[in-house]
Amino acid sequence: MSVITDAPRAQDSGGQDDDRSRSRRTRRRVWRALQYVALVLFVCFLGFPLLFLVTAAFKTQQELQSPDPQLLPAQWNLDNFIGAIERAGLGQAALNSLVVALATTLIVVVVSLPAAYALARFQTRLRGLATGWILLSQVFPFILIIIPLFLMLRPLGLNNTLGGLVVVYVVWSLPFALWMLRGYVAAIPSELEEAGAMDGASRLRVLVSIIMPLLGPGLVATALFAFIGSWNEFFFALVLIKDEALQTLPQRLALFVGSEGQVALGQLAAGSLLACIPSLVFFAIIQRRLTSGLLSGAVKG
Repeated sequence: MSVITDAPRAQDSGGQDDDRSRSRRTRRRVWRALQYVALVLFVCFLGFPLLFLVTAAFKTQQELQSPDPQLLPAQWNLDNFIGAIERAGLGQAALNSLVVALATTLIVVVVSLPAAYALARFQTRLRGLATGWILLSQVFPFILIIIPLFLMLRPLGLNNTLGGLVVVYVVWSLPFALWMLRGYVAAIPSELEEAGAMDGASRLRVLVSIIMPLLGPGLVATALFAFIGSWNEFFFALVLIKDEALQTLPQRLALFVGSEGQVALGQLAAGSLLACIPSLVFFAIIQRRLTSGLLSGAVKG
């Protein structure tokens, strides 16, 4: 009798397990579908300003001022690009910005690499002070330090020079770069350095041959931060640079906004679109370093 009565119970239990399994699969499918919908909405939210920028750059002035605006231009033309380059002198301004951004990036990476290694590996009293300085320096807004910077650079003859602008950008970018690279260095196992030391490698050789290849993603992230920050910065350049021949790209783009609030929207969109190209090219060049060399420093040649 027990065998006969247990059989329906086993069947009921199996059926309940199947129902729960189907319910879990259904919930997973619904949750995944909601995730995809949220992702699509988020991409649309981020992509619409870029789409508007691109379409506005190719529209005529009549289309931009039309009471019934359309998303896409009726006829694609390059008049706004030509007008932006001729009116604002974007070529020289882009060259100035490129020189400043590349110099800032190179100096920040070269200085922050050994400094971040020292902060992560050496246990000294200065470590706490340095960490406090890094965090404290990120609290002050631009407006509080611009006048002291101006007064400090004037006796040195660095006001209204690209070199002075590079100095300011390096000082402003270095704390965050140090903090970011310090985390990457701390994540590298110290056993790799000990193995290199046992092979007779000096501290500098360990840093160059073992740590640097493993820091590929960190160095790329630091370089991107320094380059994009210097390329897009406007406030320091506005205060320190007065000569039109030395002005950077953000300064020249500000010319498309008139004194009475009138905006040359088409030319501003065209100039802004051109200003995005160097950052995209720079990222395309170095993004391969995000993954390459990730473990190459751990391999003994």
